[in-house]
Amino acid sequence: MFAAIEEVTKYIRQNDICFIDLKYTNLIGGLHHITIPGHQFSSKLMEEGVGFDSSSTPGFKTLEAGDMVLIPDIQTGFIDPFHEYPTLSFLCNIAEADTKQRFHRDPRYIATLAEEYLISTGIATESKWGPEFEYYIFDNVDYRNDPFYSYFKINSNEAQWSNYFDEGKQDGYQLFNHRGYHATPPYDELYNVRSETVKVMENCGIPVRYHHHEVGSSGQVEIEVLLGNLTRMADVTILTKYIAKMVARKYGKTATFMPKPLHDEPGSGMHFHQHLFKDGKPLFYDSKGYGGLSQLAQSYITGILKHAPAITALTNPSTNSYKRLIPGFEAPVALFFSLGNRSSAIRIPKYAISPESKRIEYRPPDATCNPYLAMSAMLLAGIDGIRNKLKIADEGFGPFDINLFDPQNENVRNSIKSLPTSLESALDHLQQDYKFLLNGNVFQKDIFESWINYKITNEILENRNRPTPYEYLLYYGV
Repeated sequence: MFAAIEEVTKYIRQNDICFIDLKYTNLIGGLHHITIPGHQFSSKLMEEGVGFDSSSTPGFKTLEAGDMVLIPDIQTGFIDPFHEYPTLSFLCNIAEADTKQRFHRDPRYIATLAEEYLISTGIATESKWGPEFEYYIFDNVDYRNDPFYSYFKINSNEAQWSNYFDEGKQDGYQLFNHRGYHATPPYDELYNVRSETVKVMENCGIPVRYHHHEVGSSGQVEIEVLLGNLTRMADVTILTKYIAKMVARKYGKTATFMPKPLHDEPGSGMHFHQHLFKDGKPLFYDSKGYGGLSQLAQSYITGILKHAPAITALTNPSTNSYKRLIPGFEAPVALFFSLGNRSSAIRIPKYAISPESKRIEYRPPDATCNPYLAMSAMLLAGIDGIRNKLKIADEGFGPFDINLFDPQNENVRNSIKSLPTSLESALDHLQQDYKFLLNGNVFQKDIFESWINYKITNEILENRNRPTPYEYLLYYGV
């Protein structure tokens, strides 16, 4: 939005901006903010930053060395429409409080280093990315988890089962299970919510390709954005989740990006379209290659699929992720690539036929990831495949233009490697296969140590140690 500090101060003055909101993400991917009066914005603030306690931020520093500063990235500026007073918001870079050096665990810095590393290899000068945002919009959600009381309760007016709560509609327009794809009103009750979400996104500088109802009949929707560079699209991911939740709340609803909020309903993924360019020239296109793909693109694919078990710890970093990553529901658990095949981990979109649009779609990720880390990991895996001239055929990654779930293809299905089936397994793979992520000093080893420790201590063990209602159903009467 801005190219110079003078532009920011002028905008603040001319538009009566009351507050400056500074947003940043922790290592795990959670969004934080701190707000200052608009008149405090200055070149001095840009130099010195705004101090905060990083020891209270998951994945950052310890208590005795927690002082850090936030430095606004003025190019990310946008008017936040969800506040009563005019508020100009920025995404921030994180730096050491004394030296002002970039913090090596700052997710935005990691993404920046990944882009710089790509350039340094001479392979390409730019990577472009396009995430697809699938999520559910519910009418009511209630949950509780105490030692003596555990439940969750969901209501979606679109769903067949909404009348169970005696507060759903009674007009006969409930969607049948798994019949929500591209549903139209009156079945699609969420059109206006999505449209306003897209309007806000575009007002915030996020170009949108389209929005629609998804397969899930209980309020599943999708918004897809146009492609952009890595750091920018990670920013877009963070802001899209924020905007979607805030708009849903405005309509008296609630949005969730959980990969699998409902049993026996489709899960929500965050597929990443991606391709490389060198000085404006597309590198993934070759009219003679399978699916129009160049050999460089195929090596990039091989790198991602070879390292997929490890990067899954970053692209699918929740215990809930693996309730989505099961066969069926178009869940891409099989490590192969194919043209238009939605059961593959990597799909080559059939409609992307021009050299400029030729790209791959990596389908396993979900929105519990930290997008800065996940996209950087995918890029580094792809670069590793290119630098080592990996061949798809040598690794057994296809292409397979078949339906793997057809019983006739059982032998082929059994020969294909699969993604990890649990977060714990994915973390084990990351511990064994992380060195390619250290290339270019994009990631430091201590990042993975902190990541693995956090995930085991705060998520895996906390989940494992708690009885669930379904366990009562299975075992109470033994």
